[in-house]
Amino acid sequence: MDLGPYLLFASLEGLVHAAVLSLIALGLSLVFGVMRIVNVAHGEFFMLGAILAWWVSSFVLGNPALGFLLALLVAPIIAGIIAMFSDWLILKHLKYDPEATIIATIGILYIIQQAALMTFGPDARPVEQPFNVRLDLYWFGFSAYKFFVIFASIILLLSVWLVMAKTKFGLLLRATQLDSETAQAFGIPISTVYSLVFGAGAAIAAVGAVLIVPIQQAHYLMGGEPLLLAFIVVIIGGLGSLRGTVAAAVLIGMSDGIISVFFSPTLAKILATLLVVFVLLIRPNGLFGTAKV
Repeated sequence: MDLGPYLLFASLEGLVHAAVLSLIALGLSLVFGVMRIVNVAHGEFFMLGAILAWWVSSFVLGNPALGFLLALLVAPIIAGIIAMFSDWLILKHLKYDPEATIIATIGILYIIQQAALMTFGPDARPVEQPFNVRLDLYWFGFSAYKFFVIFASIILLLSVWLVMAKTKFGLLLRATQLDSETAQAFGIPISTVYSLVFGAGAAIAAVGAVLIVPIQQAHYLMGGEPLLLAFIVVIIGGLGSLRGTVAAAVLIGMSDGIISVFFSPTLAKILATLLVVFVLLIRPNGLFGTAKV
């Protein structure tokens, strides 16, 4: 294969990676932007979504599309409920102190990880693709499902933006993000908003997991790398900036996919880390972040 088609193939793989990464990072950025806490357990909610996708789809015999659609509905809901329960049981009682919540979410990370290990075992779990069609792009064939992953991620990102920008709930989120004390003084139930946001962040990450698990098998240790990349994306894009999160996810996802195809995944992670250092030196608040006054 010539360089041009090979680069096109690497770019398409990078777009798939960027699409899923944008969902993971979006959930992380949403939690930080509204609640002002760092959710270290975010990668485990992604892992939980993948494990639940395998578990739910395994109950559906016959057409794999039915099992996939059921997993796409059930897995994010369960992950979101578990996240909301964690918020109600732990984070709320810590009054969302930034330092205390970091320690608490590390604990949640290990609880979810070990619970998945004890319940589902250490083996990687495959999930069959809902449809197995390859599109002929003249130079090579490419999975139609991977195009579906990109399309589905774009739809979900636009949906989140519409909720944030055009709905009353989005107005409550933005008011809480700007000044939680003033929002509470105006009667906004801050604790309820925080719980819903924490659950929504986990559910969005779980959707990304359900989309990727037919390509990458579910495993109880699969949450570490997405968490690292999501932190890199959120830092580069600007903490709490949804627009910056999407832009940085495309940048990191595309570069990671292309470099991984031409060189090695390790080199891609090294370059992504160096990019964080460079961005922080030039723009300490990220590409789209704003400094507090």
